[in-house]
Amino acid sequence: MIRTKHAQALDAGGIRAIIVMTLRRKRFNPKACLLILATGLSAPLAPAADDSVRLDASGYVQIAPNYLYTPRTETREGGHQMEYRAQTRLNLRLDKGLHWSFHAQSRLRYFGGDTVRSIPDYAEAIDRDDGLVDLSWTVYDSRSSLLHAVPDRLYAEWDGGDWNVRLGRQRINWGVALMTNPNDIFNHYSVYDFDYPERPGSDAVRIQRFFGFGTRLEAAVRPDRERDKTVAALLFGFHMKSYDIQTIAGRYRDRWAVGLGWAGNLGGAGLKGETMTYHRPATPPGEREFKTVTAMSIDTMLPKRLFALLELLYNEGGGMDAMATGSDRIAPDNPSISKWQATARLTWPPHPLLDTDLTVMIFPDECGAYLAPSATWSVTPNMDASIIGQIFTGRKDSPLADAGYRVIFSVKQIF
Repeated sequence: MIRTKHAQALDAGGIRAIIVMTLRRKRFNPKACLLILATGLSAPLAPAADDSVRLDASGYVQIAPNYLYTPRTETREGGHQMEYRAQTRLNLRLDKGLHWSFHAQSRLRYFGGDTVRSIPDYAEAIDRDDGLVDLSWTVYDSRSSLLHAVPDRLYAEWDGGDWNVRLGRQRINWGVALMTNPNDIFNHYSVYDFDYPERPGSDAVRIQRFFGFGTRLEAAVRPDRERDKTVAALLFGFHMKSYDIQTIAGRYRDRWAVGLGWAGNLGGAGLKGETMTYHRPATPPGEREFKTVTAMSIDTMLPKRLFALLELLYNEGGGMDAMATGSDRIAPDNPSISKWQATARLTWPPHPLLDTDLTVMIFPDECGAYLAPSATWSVTPNMDASIIGQIFTGRKDSPLADAGYRVIFSVKQIF
């Protein structure tokens, strides 16, 4: 156990004093205010039965050089390129008493090589923070390399059993499917992002109320500096027969949104699905816009520990105009390259220390495909070595024409 005088002394009066001092400053510092607010909320406003403090730390270091080929275009040099990536992640959790905890997790990433030199605005694309508070920080930037830091978790949590409240930068995961998640409207992620298993977070407040087995009510709000980009929604989840079902209703940016998700069993196989429908109010009068995204999947365990998954995605928005290898321009209302997307995934461990994976996506509208083979070897209990491939192919007039392919070599040490 770690006890600190600061944690014990920070009560309701102390929090008010900090806020008053902050407001009296002539210069507003949003990063400092977020840290103060989260730290203050992590301390109990009333004495708890257990007043102890516990600090846990974990993380990893990863080195991931990769080879990239992209066709040359009028705005991009393309060709054969090497990119050198390395990152370290630090996860901190401070528990105070029986109900309060504070979570802080951050990424420190290094980028170097041909891609940094040749891709226009590479540093600007990395130094991006879509949260309410911009915490992104370019530590170092030169012509051929850069060092970037950003916290993707920074929140206070109160857990009272039937109630749970989180405030700050957090991951609100409403997806139930294993590949594509239309229900994940707060912090959607890209399946093409090979070095971010934690997935992004949002500056938000989330309140959960649990009512027994499989039944819960959630309310979440992700405010934005631009009002028409705010996301706010309610989720009601319940269990019926052999299925977990959730319903969603709220506001996604400038549109109303309703959704449904389910997960259960069908003849021994897992059956999952998600759908979201977006509605923009009539503009001009008499015209309405609806957009629906639906994903359905079935998965099963076959002999010799072979796991198989099939998914079909319908994206009424119609996909993208262009796609680049490693792109993260994926959104809940437009999560695919084409209007239709079929995915097959096979996972097989041929050896207790070796895992293999093959993902194949078919884009019938664009006569294209995406292949992602990978293999991971457990070198030690805390070290993994991986090789990952990302290959896009499609007709010349499709968004896939300039995507190219990538081969990644990765070594990750967990501490």
